[in-house]
Amino acid sequence: MIRTALFDLDGTLTESGPGITRSVAYSLRKFGISEPDQKKLDRFVGPPLIDSYMRYYGFSYDQAKQAVVYYREYYETKGLFENRVYDGVEDMLRTLQDGGVQCVVATSKPEQFAVKILEHFGLDGYFSCVAGASMDESRTDKGEVIAYALEKAGIERKEQTIMVGDREHDVLGAKRNGLPTVGVLYGYGSREELTSAGAVFLAETPQQAAAYILEH
Repeated sequence: MIRTALFDLDGTLTESGPGITRSVAYSLRKFGISEPDQKKLDRFVGPPLIDSYMRYYGFSYDQAKQAVVYYREYYETKGLFENRVYDGVEDMLRTLQDGGVQCVVATSKPEQFAVKILEHFGLDGYFSCVAGASMDESRTDKGEVIAYALEKAGIERKEQTIMVGDREHDVLGAKRNGLPTVGVLYGYGSREELTSAGAVFLAETPQQAAAYILEH
């Protein structure tokens, strides 16, 4: 039986796109880039930021690091709370908690930002542990974040643990740690993306994710 569920944050617990994409747009303007296409900005929700700047805009590693500095200028003052909890998420967490499932956050967002967001929305009480990326960008890869979460939360029974996320990075990072993943379709990843990555179940709602976890 599943005893522990690791949760991604952006696109899984909260609809964080507005704050993230506005922060990205702000950072790009610092480089003289005006990006009118919202879909291109949406690609930044979920994956590590440095990887996205390099992949989508051809930045060098040093340029990407500077872009993150600019990103945080906006994000720390405004973008952090341009965000909302998805409908049904709190009920999902309460259901899992009542069912004896330990809930842990594993996010590529810097840990201190994740803690602030969970506290702001009153979700912090549902999680025994919050594990995120490091501020110096030395730990942003989702596989590394999940390994860190397992260690920080003291989880030894991987066969009783599952990941819940909305992007392929969640699925692939979990695989590298020997964990299956429930992919959520209400976030920022597509059905095709999650299926191709190898999600074991696709949940259209938070309630479906909770039901699958409790049934397994």
